[in-house]
Amino acid sequence: MPRISIIMGIYNTPNKEIVKEAVDSILNQSFKDFEFIICDDGSTDETYQMVKELINNDPRCILLKNDKNVGLAQTLNNCLKVSNGEYIARMDADDVSVLTRLEEEVNFLDQHPEFSLVSGYAELFDEYGIYGIRTNVEYPQNKDMLFGPPFIHAAMLIRKKDLLDLGGYRVCKETLRAEDYDLWMRLYASGKRGYNLQMVVYKIREDKNAYKRRAYKYRFDEAQVRYYGFKRLGLLPNGLFYVIKPLIVGLIPQSILKILRNEAI
Repeated sequence: MPRISIIMGIYNTPNKEIVKEAVDSILNQSFKDFEFIICDDGSTDETYQMVKELINNDPRCILLKNDKNVGLAQTLNNCLKVSNGEYIARMDADDVSVLTRLEEEVNFLDQHPEFSLVSGYAELFDEYGIYGIRTNVEYPQNKDMLFGPPFIHAAMLIRKKDLLDLGGYRVCKETLRAEDYDLWMRLYASGKRGYNLQMVVYKIREDKNAYKRRAYKYRFDEAQVRYYGFKRLGLLPNGLFYVIKPLIVGLIPQSILKILRNEAI
């Protein structure tokens, strides 16, 4: 039985070099006791065959395929169904895990049973190199949920039992782009807590204009996730402004957002 099950969804991602870098960053981890479960979410191109070639019959890898595109939350739940690890780690198909990521995270959870999950910092990079870093508060509390997801989803390690006790990822329209945020709030509402390592454990491939591609309709979905999550956490009515914050941000001109984003980085 592996200690860690790494779960990754992939959909129509044809760039072999990018996917290879992501896969290799897991297969070459300093911590070796894991299984790597990859689920193709009904790709309509050659993605499935490409991943099959990349894992090259590695016994640590399990490759699944959905009959149709069902979204990330259901895809991750499908991975969970066949997982055998004590811990569940996430990975995205276009990112990179730092060599010692799993080692650092599993050591932390082994030594701190009072925490349900652990994540950490992530560097932001594009084709030109590293251009920023994403950090989060070390000990997130309920109130930190007001400002956005307090953990980097793809960099997390979580106790499988705690994840299954919540029923896994919630699959519905409003969690289509906010399955992680919804998960954190349900986890905290159940009395569990998480921790952020104060170090870079992950690298997110994201161009500087990625925020422009977010459709406004998903902001309505996030507002719903925030409302019901804040309600569970007892953050309403004081937190009502933060419920509608995504809708307000979506109305700000992109030129101003770019300035704010650059200052934040």
